[in-house]
Amino acid sequence: MGKKQDVITELYKICEKRKDFVFGNELVKTVCKKYKFGNPFDVTALSHTSKLPDILKSNDCFISHKGKGNHAFIKGISIAYHKFETIPISRTWQYRKSLLEEFDTSESNVISYAINQGILFDFLYDDVNRKPFVYYSQRFKSDLDFRIGRAKITANQVRFKSALILEDNGVVTIIGGKKGLPQDFAVNQFYYPFSYFCKLKNESNLDVKQINCCYVLRGQKEGNSTITVFLYTFENEDNMASIQLLKSTQYHISKR
Repeated sequence: MGKKQDVITELYKICEKRKDFVFGNELVKTVCKKYKFGNPFDVTALSHTSKLPDILKSNDCFISHKGKGNHAFIKGISIAYHKFETIPISRTWQYRKSLLEEFDTSESNVISYAINQGILFDFLYDDVNRKPFVYYSQRFKSDLDFRIGRAKITANQVRFKSALILEDNGVVTIIGGKKGLPQDFAVNQFYYPFSYFCKLKNESNLDVKQINCCYVLRGQKEGNSTITVFLYTFENEDNMASIQLLKSTQYHISKR
């Protein structure tokens, strides 16, 4: 295990011993100091099940944010993480030469690549020339009340972010991206901003027709590159476990 997994394991054992599975940032900082892990704010960010320590997997637990610096271990890994579906549609896409794209491996670069090559707008709108309203790298803080399956969660002033948000004719799309081809992803990275915009729509009476979430993955192997895109929404606004796939496509990038 890495230091991050060591910290989480220790946190779980402490919570298990005291029979209270809610813990705060002060305890996280204390345990981080013990294991010499330098970024306590990163401890509870587990974007894929591959990053979960064995103790969470064996107890079928994940970490949920409760806001105001508090977190909780909750049962149900399978509802907190969503496995990427098998891709039914595969396309070849002509590459447009870029000078700068290989110098950054960040999430935002993956999304930029999909936009610059025309792939994202082709996938979302069937129109590479579409010009939606664009909102870059947003950070939010909000009170959220929702369910994860049967578990009821009250998150007070929980903080979250989104790499990119698009709005086109009343359709709001939350964009996330990752380099590589993970097997699954943490649903809350989409559900928190989804829930926020649902709340904004209802409280401000906005004419929002649909809120959806788009995950962009960039795979590279032996000089070949793919962009795989998934579009999701949530069937029930108040339940994080209600995620459902709308469509998906894999684009094989041709540089010839």
